[in-house]
Amino acid sequence: MSFINKPILFSTLAGILLSGCGSVAPILSTPIENIDNTPIKETPLTEKEQHNWGHLDLKKDTIPGMSVDKAYSEIIKGKKGQTVIVAVIDSGIDIKHEDLDGVIWTNRKEIAGNGKDDDNNGYIDDIHGWNFLGDGYDEQLEFVRLVASGNTSDPRYNEAKAELDKKHKEALQNKERYDQLYQQFSGAHNLLTKHFKKSDYTQEEVNAIKTENEQLKQAIQVANFAYRNKLDSLEVAIKEIKGGLDHFTDQLNFNLNKDFKGRKTGDNINDLNDIGYGNGNVMPVKKSESHGTHVAGIIAAERNNGKGANGVANNVKIMSLRAVPNGDEYDKDIALAIRYAVDNGAKVINGSFGKSYSPHSDWVRDAQAYASKKGVIFVHAAGNSGENVDVSPNFPDDNVNNGPEVSETTITVGALESKYGSEIVANFSNYGKNNVDVFAPGGKIYSTVPENEYKPNSGTSMAAPAVAGVAALILSQYPKLKGKQVKQIILNSGLPLSTKVVVGGDPNNIKSLSEVSKSGKIVNAYNALIMASQL
Repeated sequence: MSFINKPILFSTLAGILLSGCGSVAPILSTPIENIDNTPIKETPLTEKEQHNWGHLDLKKDTIPGMSVDKAYSEIIKGKKGQTVIVAVIDSGIDIKHEDLDGVIWTNRKEIAGNGKDDDNNGYIDDIHGWNFLGDGYDEQLEFVRLVASGNTSDPRYNEAKAELDKKHKEALQNKERYDQLYQQFSGAHNLLTKHFKKSDYTQEEVNAIKTENEQLKQAIQVANFAYRNKLDSLEVAIKEIKGGLDHFTDQLNFNLNKDFKGRKTGDNINDLNDIGYGNGNVMPVKKSESHGTHVAGIIAAERNNGKGANGVANNVKIMSLRAVPNGDEYDKDIALAIRYAVDNGAKVINGSFGKSYSPHSDWVRDAQAYASKKGVIFVHAAGNSGENVDVSPNFPDDNVNNGPEVSETTITVGALESKYGSEIVANFSNYGKNNVDVFAPGGKIYSTVPENEYKPNSGTSMAAPAVAGVAALILSQYPKLKGKQVKQIILNSGLPLSTKVVVGGDPNNIKSLSEVSKSGKIVNAYNALIMASQL
């Protein structure tokens, strides 16, 4: 295992500034000094590290995680704390998953299956949350809805029309390319399977083939192409290609199809007072609807139970709010979901969704302001376009045109990769000095997916629930803290990186972390708990 020395400045934990706020807990903070021998980990992560890297410690493990494991072993030490309700506004959540079934919120004021609104909150049989999508799943993107409306007086109509034309052409070309690849790789796999009389042939066996058959020669070339690209087999390659083919097919059939009608709830989408639509079934409608389950696992998968993944927080209940379809979410659903979460006891809300058009963005901002007034933390993913969201619009936001924020408790999160250094910011992650607060682990995060399975996913969608988990952990251990205090603890207690980073995946765009986020820091649960104890 070889390392290259790289300096990092560990966070000032504001102990002196906060000493007047009460007695200081007997916890020693991370040393406030420039650790010049903090190395970059050059060897590949082990499987165990891959599955848990977001919980590891930069100084101890040379991996830029959030020091979650260190926080449990040195600070929490078995202290369970108070239970915190965390609302996950997302796709459906597999509430029967082996690693989540013990952490799902239940509305004790509602009687299951009696068809009545027992708690008079406007939602019938909302036992584990609410499904604002009803039986719907596939949806258009928001700019496609604008074009489909024919509202040429909208100031962004022409922009939306140009974007639809461009994206539709790109999706069509990509679908054709993936279709050709799928046929080519499937044909090669079928030939090799026939040749070996088995489908689990190895690279060595393929390279040992001696033949004059041109079709078999081509199959060998295709197989070696897959091996060179670090794919274990043609079967794995075919699965990945099929996933891409399905993605672009869905885009053409649903997301970019201006004639598609995905809404199935029968409500007036432009009337915020038309509520009660949807139903209480928060489960995914199909196995591929896995996003919400993955997000929930990052926050709260049962810790140390010998199963696939550990959540960040150890004493939470997940409230499932199904409001994010396979396409763009509706502003109405998001605004009502935030208000539902606040009114039904959530202290933290995770929102791993976003879009660049938002016809009723004011509804969502009003809901964020409502959450802030009630002291509820709203953690939002910064988005995956590799753009500066101080310039390019990204909704929901908590301000208008970079103006005053309407919420004191909204935290917007960018994504990190597992390797400390200039490429630590994920190339897909949005950034912004004004509109992105902090960065957290978001690359290849291993978590729960439906039907008791696990897999890694990447995105700011994975970084946001990591921070939501830290917020819940703080509130669980220190329940008297206010939401705005928890936000400031998370921002102030992170690790400020001294190295310059590549942003937007552009090697010519080199910034300091303080130039691409408000705090200039990466989230650190260990330091956050220390600062919380001092408050």
